[in-house]
Amino acid sequence: MTSTQLSIITPLDTPLPPPLAGEVLTEAQWVTFLAIADTIVPSIEVSSGANDHKLCLQASEFTNAIDMVKSGVRSELKDSVPQAYLQENASSIPQFRDLLRRTLSDNLREDAKKGIRVILSALNTRAGCLLTTGHTTPFHLQPINIRQQILQNWANSYLSPLRQSAKSFAAIVASVWIRTSPILGPVLGFPRAPVHGKPGKGFEYSFIQFPPAAEPEVLETDVVIVGSGCGGGVCAKNLAEAGFRVIVVDKAYHWGPEHLPMTERDSGTHLFSNGGLESVDDNSIAVIAGQAWGGGGTVNWSASLQTQSYVRREWAAKGLPFFTSGEFQDSLDRVCHRMGVSTEYVDHNFNNKTLSEGARKLGYSHKTVPQNTGGNKHYCGYCTLGCGSAEKQGPVVSFLPDAENAGAQFIEGFEANKVLFKKAGATSIATGVKGRWTSRDSSGGVSGSDRHVREVIINARRVIVSAGSLQSPLLLRRSGLTNPQIGRNLYLHPVTLVGAIYPGNPPINPWEGGILTTLVDEFQNLDSHGHGVKLECTTMLPSWFMPFKPWRGGLEFKLFCSKFPHMTGHISLVRERDPGRVYPDPVDGKPRISYTPSTYDRKHGLEGALALARINYIQGAKEIFTVTAGMPPFIRSDEAAKNTGDGINDPSFQSWLAEVSKRGVDPPATGWGSAHQMGTCRMATTQKAGVVDPTGKVWGTEGLYVADASVFPSASGVNPMVTNMAISDWISKGIAKTLSHHNNDEVRAKL
Repeated sequence: MTSTQLSIITPLDTPLPPPLAGEVLTEAQWVTFLAIADTIVPSIEVSSGANDHKLCLQASEFTNAIDMVKSGVRSELKDSVPQAYLQENASSIPQFRDLLRRTLSDNLREDAKKGIRVILSALNTRAGCLLTTGHTTPFHLQPINIRQQILQNWANSYLSPLRQSAKSFAAIVASVWIRTSPILGPVLGFPRAPVHGKPGKGFEYSFIQFPPAAEPEVLETDVVIVGSGCGGGVCAKNLAEAGFRVIVVDKAYHWGPEHLPMTERDSGTHLFSNGGLESVDDNSIAVIAGQAWGGGGTVNWSASLQTQSYVRREWAAKGLPFFTSGEFQDSLDRVCHRMGVSTEYVDHNFNNKTLSEGARKLGYSHKTVPQNTGGNKHYCGYCTLGCGSAEKQGPVVSFLPDAENAGAQFIEGFEANKVLFKKAGATSIATGVKGRWTSRDSSGGVSGSDRHVREVIINARRVIVSAGSLQSPLLLRRSGLTNPQIGRNLYLHPVTLVGAIYPGNPPINPWEGGILTTLVDEFQNLDSHGHGVKLECTTMLPSWFMPFKPWRGGLEFKLFCSKFPHMTGHISLVRERDPGRVYPDPVDGKPRISYTPSTYDRKHGLEGALALARINYIQGAKEIFTVTAGMPPFIRSDEAAKNTGDGINDPSFQSWLAEVSKRGVDPPATGWGSAHQMGTCRMATTQKAGVVDPTGKVWGTEGLYVADASVFPSASGVNPMVTNMAISDWISKGIAKTLSHHNNDEVRAKL
């Protein structure tokens, strides 16, 4: 793949590979599922007699709905566009049906699929319908107003399976519809690519290729690194520049800036683990994990925060003095310097200005977030989908090119099955990695049928696992390691969201501008032991924000979405005390996550959510909402908008805050998210306490190391990229020393 400087704005397409073979649902189950989808995203029309398949309104109600859509979107839109938007239903969109099938077949756990099949089958029978809906008529034959009432009743049911089903169906359908609707983008004025900046030129990577053959391909190297992300990229640069042969392998494929940012539809498959649909076992948290060439550094939000002093002291107190040493600070500064990290070129968008200015007015401590944009003003809100300007200095722009220029080699499309060992007495010595490589197709993509597969064995003197906190522990387990600490101590920085609406013209267009350039740290140490919250901005791409809003009805959902150009979105990010764990799914071996935000940590998340509501109130938001089911939004009265003297002491606002506090942010009523995963191969001074020793070497082995965020002793409390890179810098420089000593010993032995 080449990275050509383009004179056009629209990125190139990235067609998806074929979905898994086989049908996940029967024909009857699909009929019912699409009936559910058309209830969540219905066709809304003026009443013209009975219509079981459309949500019919009286003429005055429909006119009012059209006016509400028009008031939230661009004034230059023709009247026919808002009408077509209301009339669109989910199942009428071919891309919706295709992506829904892919989502169900490729991305849902087998137990989740079984649960969906059970519900759908029940809704097709008289007895099942009576039990789950109170009616004997199959769900898909019900008028849409009855179907809507059924889903609303499920959402408020005392039966957990029905509540969970309502939440899951709404989240899946909303996300897929937003990513595939041909009319939503034009209605919102949401462009395919950023309107600021221009396409950039990427590095011209060379990837090792293998011809078709039955026997395994065998390669020899000094160091093999599994994972090309923030840890692996730094390790590759350091070891290649130290003169060692390095091979970096990654399951993902590289897509140059001419393909970026990807569409919301395609990015899930190409850039994220499990299509962007990882979740914890009880579905309390949606987990987003990068799975791209360059790892999370390809899709993160440029935030480049160094590890804070109280976290360094906490880790050092666990017997790891490196974290309070000058060497750690040197590593932090070294990786930041390479990425051009600074606050000098930051230009805050409305979302970030709202956070910082509201915090100032309330006396909250806040600061500008350093960005890894290499000395460039990077006013782009699409980086979650990949950086088309090549300004964000993640591994794919910085450390990996440095590594290749120093002689490192790369293999994309390589899924590591296990680490290979040899025995020397009671010691297991890592000798390489075995995996499965899948080529691109003849057109250079991954959608064609002419791809081929090879088994590949890479023999190496050192093996570095940098596959991330979800995959690294699973690779160690597949390799036969049995330390019970593997996969434990998972930290997620769980977040809950607060949104607000600022009507007026011109609209905010919240997808424009740097995503995360401000944070509020007033509440970061709520228990005097380093646990609390940071208040940050979140990515404001339609499919990444709107599905978190609890569904209350088809018309309400469409009207809510039409207000998106006027929204802000902020998160209360918890540095949690209580971790979870990662383990392999017993059916397909994919990561399973056992984690529920604890009562202790939820209390801190609530404190942050209340603070975010205050910030948006003091900034003049017309409407403020949480993502707790059943919690009505706060809507500022016209009188309160004129009388600003009370500030946050406005009695109606205080009453609303009291209700938010009373309801809390407990799952499943409140949706939580996570974009940070840490700690599952924890660094510790003993094998009983962790997975790797203070040098990053896996306990009980020789030659095997882990270098990624999974080695964190606990949650970093800040966006983990820089901490990850600095630890990997230290680990890889230590590996280089051991290899050099080994080489010197061999030379002396020959003499």
